[in-house]
Amino acid sequence: MDVKELSMALDSLWVIMAAVLVIGMQAGFALLEAGSTRMKNSGHVAGKQILSFAIASLAFWAVGFAITFGKGNSFIGTEGWFLKEGKDTFASLDWANVPLSLKFLFQLAFVGVSLAIAWGGFAERAKLPVYFIFGTIFTVAIYPVIGHWVWGGGWLGSMGMQDFAGSTVVHLQGAIAALVATILLGPRIGKFNKDKTPNTLPGHNQVYTVIGGLILWLGWFGFNAGSTMGTADGFFGYVALTTNLAAAAGAIAAILTAKILVGKADIPAMVNGVLAALVAITAACAFVEPWAAVVIGAVSGSFTFWTSVYFEKKGIDDPVCAFSVHGIAGIIGTISTGFFASPRLVEITGIGKAGLFYGGGFEQLIVQTVGVLGAAVYVAVVSFVVLFALKKTIGLRVTAEQEISGLDISEHGSYGYSEQLDPAYANVANFKMTNASSH
Repeated sequence: MDVKELSMALDSLWVIMAAVLVIGMQAGFALLEAGSTRMKNSGHVAGKQILSFAIASLAFWAVGFAITFGKGNSFIGTEGWFLKEGKDTFASLDWANVPLSLKFLFQLAFVGVSLAIAWGGFAERAKLPVYFIFGTIFTVAIYPVIGHWVWGGGWLGSMGMQDFAGSTVVHLQGAIAALVATILLGPRIGKFNKDKTPNTLPGHNQVYTVIGGLILWLGWFGFNAGSTMGTADGFFGYVALTTNLAAAAGAIAAILTAKILVGKADIPAMVNGVLAALVAITAACAFVEPWAAVVIGAVSGSFTFWTSVYFEKKGIDDPVCAFSVHGIAGIIGTISTGFFASPRLVEITGIGKAGLFYGGGFEQLIVQTVGVLGAAVYVAVVSFVVLFALKKTIGLRVTAEQEISGLDISEHGSYGYSEQLDPAYANVANFKMTNASSH
């Protein structure tokens, strides 16, 4: 085996490992969101992760990957349907020294994460058919367009936008879709009183929430470090370092902020602080020094908690704080490189220019801001049109009776916790336990 073949073998092994880590984040989302919502919806919330990834896999293979990375124009790719490869069809990915199948699998994992984020705004009240329809449209007409703009040879990439692993491409897109859904669906029954003051609808299992957060933290090493898609120069190790430092700072900043603002060291807030920091560093991980990663993580973790409280007071019922964690932090992270991008790291990556704090002026900051605004407007408009059309036709929301009963039973026919929520099951179980104890 010559050097070139060995290099491809090592890079391919690294990319498949990274892809598996990112796909494994679906388990993290399942536990995080199920734990953060009520018991009567736990099976539904967890199960939709499998449904979501299945929809994304087929739709991205057929259409989405071609629009994202296929040869085309500055706005969309127009070649490469069903992964059909021709001359220069996927030239935007030629820099990665791995087979096309692995390029697809790794990028598919990102789409799955973005769609999982979007579902946070639908939680506990959306109809099951909506997941099929919106999930397909998101995968073929929303996510790929922004992906092409930034990573597929589009106009934002040509401007030098710095979004290494997707604070905007992955996280902000999912968060904007979640926010639009949250607004169109309206708050869950019982969330707000007549005077508009919010009630707490606590998640049923904080241990699930914490474990889910830890799985996501682990998966993020595949997310960010895996985006190097290579091993030769060892740069993936540096990306992993900045990623971890940011996450640690986000955890501490969030729990301290919660203590200051509400008087309690809130555990879900700490988990969201980790995730917000990871979201923010996703754009910046390859462009900033370690000290800047700590600053970005701390600011994101702290600000995310404050905004989650603020949005709730404004009547927005975001069950898992999807917009605060992935939207606000995505904006912070993307814009942060306009301030913190280091000249030496910009030279290594070859993307964009140094940030304002390194004498680079406002140019990169303007590019980052334009990227955020352009992506947010496109995703918001298309998501609104699609979801509004669904609302007026098949409807977005289950009936009040179904919502009160829980989506586990109304949409799937059985509870995730049958022995605790199903009276018939509980009666049988109690009879058996009583019978056994009498003997």
